[in-house]
Amino acid sequence: MTLWRTRSSTTVYENPWIRVREDAVDRPDGSAGIYGVVEVRNPAVFIVPVTADDEVVLVEVDRYTTGVSLEVPAGGSDGEDLLLAAQRELREETGLVADSWERVGFMFALNGISNAPEHVFLARDLRPSGEQTEHAVEGITAVRTVPWAEVLAMVADGTITDGETVAALLYAAIALRRIT
Repeated sequence: MTLWRTRSSTTVYENPWIRVREDAVDRPDGSAGIYGVVEVRNPAVFIVPVTADDEVVLVEVDRYTTGVSLEVPAGGSDGEDLLLAAQRELREETGLVADSWERVGFMFALNGISNAPEHVFLARDLRPSGEQTEHAVEGITAVRTVPWAEVLAMVADGTITDGETVAALLYAAIALRRIT
């Protein structure tokens, strides 16, 4: 049961990927207010690729909104099967394919302002795809392999700042029994 009540809803912007709406609401305390909500049209996928040498494959991305960020490969599912979307994103962003896939988590991004479901996959048994990457389109400036211990240190020292990457790494660490 939700404590919020929606009185009306107006779409203020939409494109093929998102819809932004403004809702007139009754807050949990009963007072009237407005709430802006971003709805992502299709779930996103996040992939934690782990090499045979126990390294995590990360992409360095120049984000329009926040600048350069070190992240796990990720992207929209565009309405396709989530595993197929994860496989496509890994291939497009890193030039890798994986023989072993495990779905390890589910989360919402920025759930205070959006409805953006995300699915996390662990990818292992990696090898080159032999296909062209989409680095220029995606804004990817580098693909890096980083040992697990160093990845955790990069989260701790603020080198990795993308919240979804941090959460995806946590799901993968739990699945790999690195933490309990």
